[in-house]
Amino acid sequence: IGKEEEKMEEYQLLAILNEIDDSIDYENETALIDDQLLDSFAIITLVSELEDAFDISIEASEMMPVNFNSAKAIWAMVQRLQED
Repeated sequence: IGKEEEKMEEYQLLAILNEIDDSIDYENETALIDDQLLDSFAIITLVSELEDAFDISIEASEMMPVNFNSAKAIWAMVQRLQED
């Protein structure tokens, strides 16, 4: 993927997150799960949106706080799953 396409995908991730809850500062927050900023319903919605938007499959084994505590962590997981 080119740099520009990657930036657009990162922007798409932030757009998805803001749709779920626009009161959170996703660019700086690092404890989305640990601080219970995203509840289980939000996570289920997020997983579904990520799978559709990025054409990935997020298995149960990926459903751990380390993958969802920040936009950066979510983005790293998305990129890793896109490579599989």
